Amino acid sequence: MSRIDHSLFNASQHDMSDALGTCPKCDGALAIKHGKKGAFIGCTHYPECDFAKPLHEHEESVIKVIDGSVCPECGAELAIKKGRYGMFIGCTNFPACHHIESNKQQKETRFDCPQCQLHHLVKRTNRYGKTFYACDGYPKCKFALNAEPLAGSCEACGFKLLYKKGQKRVCADKKCQHVQSEPAQTNDSN
Repeated sequence: MSRIDHSLFNASQHDMSDALGTCPKCDGALAIKHGKKGAFIGCTHYPECDFAKPLHEHEESVIKVIDGSVCPECGAELAIKKGRYGMFIGCTNFPACHHIESNKQQKETRFDCPQCQLHHLVKRTNRYGKTFYACDGYPKCKFALNAEPLAGSCEACGFKLLYKKGQKRVCADKKCQHVQSEPAQTNDSN
């Protein structure tokens, strides 16, 4: 059985710290550290010095400016950009303007938002492909529903929206969640 020479590991650690440089705050050595969000570069004099930076910088890069496009917030042109989470369309006036075009297809429903009563519910899809319904007045109104909305009012609290859960109708108010009695069905057989 062969033995491991641990001095080789120590030598590589010293070479790596020299490659990372020194801390701009305290001139201490920088090292690769691991946290709950992954690896990062941090000062070895922590907690006295709290300098840290990402291991990989994720900067946006403009791929192509879209001719004839106008940012609805500042009037500058829009561009196809590549960022940390992939391709997107955003304002060329970044960082002064943070406008990003939504690439998710939204389908407006016939239901008014029961919370703000100013906007409509919109069918959306989250990043995992699951469908939900949310107010199109977001971020001012944060009403969202993880099930298909149904017309009607809650028998218990009077909330103006229900949703379908299996064969049941349930109040869409998160504080209530009252299960409605089944609507009376007429049985006309002639």
